Amino acid sequence: MRSPIQQHLEELHAEIQGHREGSPYMVHPVGREPDPEDFGICLATVDGHVYSVGVADEEFSIHSISKPFTYALALSDHGSEAVDAKVDVEPSGDRFNEISLAPETGRPANSMINAGALAVASMIKGSGGKSAQRRIYETYSRFAGRRLSSSPAVYDVEIRSSDRNHALAYLLSSFGIIDDDPTRALELYLRQCAVQVTCRDLAMMAATLAGGGTHPLTGERAVDFGCVERVLSVMMTSGMYDDAGAWVADVGMPAKSGVGGGTLAVLPGQAGLAVYSPPLDAHGSSIRGLEVCRRLSKDMEMHFVRAAPSGRAAVVPSSAVVEMPSRIRRTDAQDEVLDRFHELVRIVEVTGDLFFAGAESLVRTVSDLEDEVEIIVVDLRQVNDVGDLALQMIATLVDRAEAEGRTLALVDSRGVLAGSALIEDRGLPTFPSRGPAVEFCEDRLLHACGQRVEEPVRVPVVDSPVLADLSEDDRHRLSRYLEDQDYADGDIIRRVGQRFGGVHFIVSGRVNTIAADPEGNRVRLNTLSAGMTFGELALGSEDRQETTEKAVGDVEVAVLTPQRLDDLESEDPQLAVRLWRALTRDAYLLVDRYLRESAVRVDY
Repeated sequence: MRSPIQQHLEELHAEIQGHREGSPYMVHPVGREPDPEDFGICLATVDGHVYSVGVADEEFSIHSISKPFTYALALSDHGSEAVDAKVDVEPSGDRFNEISLAPETGRPANSMINAGALAVASMIKGSGGKSAQRRIYETYSRFAGRRLSSSPAVYDVEIRSSDRNHALAYLLSSFGIIDDDPTRALELYLRQCAVQVTCRDLAMMAATLAGGGTHPLTGERAVDFGCVERVLSVMMTSGMYDDAGAWVADVGMPAKSGVGGGTLAVLPGQAGLAVYSPPLDAHGSSIRGLEVCRRLSKDMEMHFVRAAPSGRAAVVPSSAVVEMPSRIRRTDAQDEVLDRFHELVRIVEVTGDLFFAGAESLVRTVSDLEDEVEIIVVDLRQVNDVGDLALQMIATLVDRAEAEGRTLALVDSRGVLAGSALIEDRGLPTFPSRGPAVEFCEDRLLHACGQRVEEPVRVPVVDSPVLADLSEDDRHRLSRYLEDQDYADGDIIRRVGQRFGGVHFIVSGRVNTIAADPEGNRVRLNTLSAGMTFGELALGSEDRQETTEKAVGDVEVAVLTPQRLDDLESEDPQLAVRLWRALTRDAYLLVDRYLRESAVRVDY
C-alpha cells in the first residue's frame, strides 16, 4: 500500500515547485551555476527511514548549515563553559553577516551568525595526527553516515569574495576571541562551508541530531547528547537569524538555512527534515525550503509544542491471527482454513500518543504490509491521545485499503476516536477489545472460504468431531445414554462451583464459557459451537465446575449425566474407556491451545 506521507510530500512538492520568487546565491565556480528549478524534499525518521521527492541526491555546498555541526565539535572538544567564553548563546536579531559583538568583550552573540562561526572554527585544532580541517569533515561524515568532502573550486571563489568575513576575523582577533592567525580561522570556516552534501545527507544529519547524536543507520555516535542539547537550543533561537522569532512561532523546529539552497530542520526525538532549492529570500534562506517547513509543521503537527508528547509512541510489529486466536473454539476444518490463510490478516498494535512520530510509524508499518494481506486491524487500546494528522492518515489508509479491496478495522477500548468523522461517517469496523476484532477477522476469512467450510448449524452427537476416533456403532450405542436439553438465549447451563453435571455435547447454538479475572471481573474465555463439548473438565477439578456456561441464542445439548455415565461404565466398560480416551484427547488439545494463547495474550 502506498504511504500517505509519501503522497503528501509529492503533492506538496508539486504545489511549491511553482514558486518562482527569489534568486540563487551568486558566488559559485564558473560553469556550476545552480538551477533555480532544482527542488528536493527529504524527511528522515530517527530509525533511518527516508521519504524523498524531487532532487534528493544532487550535491551542493552546505554553507551556513555547517555551523551547528562545527559548533557541536567545539563543544565536544572544549565543553560548554569554554565555548561560552568565546561565543554567547543569545539571539542577535541581525542578518547572518552582521557585526553582532558585545561592546566590551567582542564576544559574538551566537554561533549561528558568521562572527560566531568564525570564532568556533578557530577553536577546532588538529588532534591524533589529523588536521582541524580533516576532523571537521569526519564529524560531518559521521552525522551524514557517509564520507563527505569539501570542494576546492567552491572554496576558491568564496575566499575571493570574503572581505567582510576577513574583517570580522581580524576584529575578533583584536578582542582576543580568535587567539591565533585570523586568516587560518577564515580559511577553515570557508572550507567547511564548501563541503558538498545532498538533500538526503542533510536529512540524515538532521535525523542524527533528532536521535541525540547517534546516526540512525550506522549506529555511530557523532557527538554526545549534551552537545546536541546545546546545539538544538541555539538553532531554535538563532538558526534563522533575524527571522528566528517568527520561525519559532510558525514552525517550531530547530533549523538552519544556507545560501547554497539547503534548509535543515529537526524534530527532536522523531525526525529530520531537509529541503534543497537554490532561490533565496532577503534573509539568505531558501524560499521553497521555508515554505515546505511551514507547511509540514502545520500539516504533520511537527511544531515542537504539539509534537512533544508523541515521543512516547511506538508501533509493535504486526502479528498474525494464529499467534493470538479468538476465543471461539473452531472446528478442525475451520482451524485448518485459518492456519492455511492466516497470512491474509495482520494486527498492528500502537502504544503512546498518535501525533507525528506515532502517525508516521503507523502509516509506514501498514503501508509496508505484504500485498496479500486483506484484513488489517489497528489496535489502539494503549493509545492515550490522537492528533488531527493521525486521523487524516488513518482515513487515508481506510480509503486506500478499500480501493485495493482490503478491510481495515480498529480496536479502540478507550474511545480515543469516538465522535470522529472517521467513525461516525465511514462506518469503520471498531471493536472494544482485541478478542471481538480477531473473531471478526476469522469470520471474514472463513466466509471467504465458505464454499469449502461452513460452520455447522446442527451436529448430532453421532457426528461430533470429539467422537471421531470411535466407530459408528460405538457412537450410536453411546447416543442411547444421552438426554436432550434445550436452553434459551442467556440461560445459565452450568454455574461455577457446581458439582460435575455430566458431559455436554452441543447439538446446535453457541455457548460462552465465562470466568472471573484476578480483579473479579467476569470475562469470556471462549465460545463453543455445535459439535463441541463442555463439562468434562470438572472431573479434574475436584468434581467442581470452574467456569460458567451461558447460552448464546437458542441452544440444544445432549448430556451424558453422571447417572447415565455410571450406567455406561457398568453396562459397557470398554465403550466407556474408548469414550474417555476420546474426551481426554480433545481436552488435551483444548488445554494445549489455551496455554499457547495465554503465552501471547495480554489485556485481550
